[in-house]
Amino acid sequence: MYDMIIIGGGPAGLSAAVAAQGRGKQVLVISNPAEGNPLSKAPVIHNYLGLPGRSGRQMMEEFTKHALDMGAELRTGRVLTAMNMGDSFFLTVGSDVYEGKKLIFAGGISRGTKYPGEEGLVGHGVSYCATCDGMLYRKRPVVVIGRAKDAPLEANYLAQIGCQVTYVSPAAPVGLDAAIPSVKAGRLEIAGEGGSVTAVVADGAKIPCEGVFILRETVAPNDLLPELELEDGYIKVNRSMETNIPGVYAAGDCTGKPLQISKAVGEGLIAAQAAAEAIEAANNG
Repeated sequence: MYDMIIIGGGPAGLSAAVAAQGRGKQVLVISNPAEGNPLSKAPVIHNYLGLPGRSGRQMMEEFTKHALDMGAELRTGRVLTAMNMGDSFFLTVGSDVYEGKKLIFAGGISRGTKYPGEEGLVGHGVSYCATCDGMLYRKRPVVVIGRAKDAPLEANYLAQIGCQVTYVSPAAPVGLDAAIPSVKAGRLEIAGEGGSVTAVVADGAKIPCEGVFILRETVAPNDLLPELELEDGYIKVNRSMETNIPGVYAAGDCTGKPLQISKAVGEGLIAAQAAAEAIEAANNG
């Protein structure tokens, strides 16, 4: 079991990792590839104290090296599910499961706009994890909405376990099994009846199904933990970066403006220190 699991490998998450390792805590950072971080695409950054003129990519490389040198573990992948066990949290990344005493959200802004009908049908046919829920739909029609690079592979997995898969995406998929029907569409809606998914409407055409797997690059924090409180679309935190869920913290862009590196680094430090203090208090209690 890790002391802390940090979702997000940007400035906030890596700052939290450095601070936690400095307190002697075992840390796992889970993130998308570094080159996908918005900071990596910045050509030059002038407003970070003491490090003017670096590119975003250079800064990310230095931040990542610092965290690794401190002993943090980094895992590339997408967190698919999170389970609150009261005194720890279980997270799935692909087919792997990790457990941590504390959880820190530092994944930036979730840029995946929800489809009409999606939110009300989560858990009633809408899923974000093929490996978690695929077996529930064996021999049943499902739609995979592919908005992530590994989505075709997850669609292939669903077909292999016996699901009747249709793949829908705005562009031609790479790596999709040729036997899986593919539909190119950009305007999507999740249709339901009686509280369950009945179809995906793709550019006006109805694709009947009993389940839909929406595979984005990131999963919004409140999709992982629905009880997580938001404010104006951002995770609501106090001065210690605590959320409304005990043991869950947040830092960086996901907590609100200003969306600046300096703020993210500072909040990552505060979140990790608060989490470390809570762990130490529990150990001494």
